Amino acid sequence: MLYQSMNYVVLYTVIIVAVLMWLGALRNPLLAFVEIGRELLHSYKFLLLVAGMFGVLALNKYELQIERKLHLTSDYTSFVFGLEGHFVRDLQNLFYTPWMTPTIVFFYIFMLQSVLAASLGVYLLDKNRVMLYATCYTIILNYAIAIPFYLYFPVNEVWSYVPAGVRFTMLDVFPNFEQEYRPLSGLNNCFPSLHTAISVSSALLAFRSGNRRWMAITTVSAVIIVFGIFYLGIHWLTDMLGGTILAVVSTTVAVQLSKLTLRSGEGKLTVRSRATELR
Repeated sequence: MLYQSMNYVVLYTVIIVAVLMWLGALRNPLLAFVEIGRELLHSYKFLLLVAGMFGVLALNKYELQIERKLHLTSDYTSFVFGLEGHFVRDLQNLFYTPWMTPTIVFFYIFMLQSVLAASLGVYLLDKNRVMLYATCYTIILNYAIAIPFYLYFPVNEVWSYVPAGVRFTMLDVFPNFEQEYRPLSGLNNCFPSLHTAISVSSALLAFRSGNRRWMAITTVSAVIIVFGIFYLGIHWLTDMLGGTILAVVSTTVAVQLSKLTLRSGEGKLTVRSRATELR
């Protein structure tokens, strides 16, 4: 039932986001909507950031249409396979266990966007504007850097490349994946892995935030998602490495941009961690 349609995915994602915000901040998650309203009303900077965030997400949504209009035909899948060989096949064969698959699919389908959205709520509830703004900047940077690669360095998912010898285990749990989820993510949108970049970015920012509960939640989620991209037969090792580098770069730049954005003193009351404190 969880994967019956994208409507169910959206519904359960909303529920998971609320639970994660409660676990991360130990406060009523509904208060996050009040806080975001206040922030939007009182800070034009945050309003512009949110607009930029939705803009880059919209661009990502239409990336496949842009690709078709540009008539791009490049394919670097064989090049990537030549670099790493049967790494994904060997890992999948080593760890594949039927009982593990539903958990991996759950994290892949639900936890990426749930943790990301909940991060905004947790930092709002913690009144940590530095990490709130850094999360927005990180989303923008991750997608803005990844999209040109999807257009001009297309790499197909591992399972679709026959010589790789990998099975798409996602279909064991989500048989309608290609019909329901595929329109959101092109078959050749592999490098860098945004599942890696976003999940690792969330964990890195959580470490900087000083919120230990959120640190633990985001770390567990990131580890399972990164393992899952191989287990499910979706991403190459090269994709994961590219996504990890993207996460490190984007979060480092995002924190600095956040500090610059809040240099007037807006963030001084909000910093919990010495690593993110504005002096």
